[in-house]
Amino acid sequence: MSTVQHDESSLDVSVMDALSGALAGQDFRARVLEMESAMREQPQVECHLEHVFAPGLYARQIQMPAGALVVGRIHKFAHVNTISKGRCLVATEFGYEELVAPHTFVSKPGTKRAVLVIEDTIWTTYHPTEETDVALIEDHVIAKTYDEYLEFSSETANLIEEK
Repeated sequence: MSTVQHDESSLDVSVMDALSGALAGQDFRARVLEMESAMREQPQVECHLEHVFAPGLYARQIQMPAGALVVGRIHKFAHVNTISKGRCLVATEFGYEELVAPHTFVSKPGTKRAVLVIEDTIWTTYHPTEETDVALIEDHVIAKTYDEYLEFSSETANLIEEK
């Protein structure tokens, strides 16, 4: 995940264009990866993370400050997301929308997001697992690249077809 801070004056057309332009398929994927790469060259904003475990469930809660631009990771599986506080603009290859708390939704597999945080936001994702080691959970639920995700989803489809 990459996170940079923008003050109000820097929330210009280029940032909004990066979030709202070219949202279809490979165009979005290339643009969000370029944006993420450029963000890594900037000072990163500290976002508080909390990891919560219950039998069979891992919840990851992130607190993102207003003005932050956040690029998330590629998730291999559908999972529940809850925004319990705040407001943000979110772009994925599937579209562009404003999300306002309280809001709960299911994220599609293969989704990577660019999030412009308008108001301080608390966002929680939920993942079914018995594992309690966060690094192992991330290895299981996160694809490091789109190619890794495509290979994973192809293998998963083959396993389902064989059953």
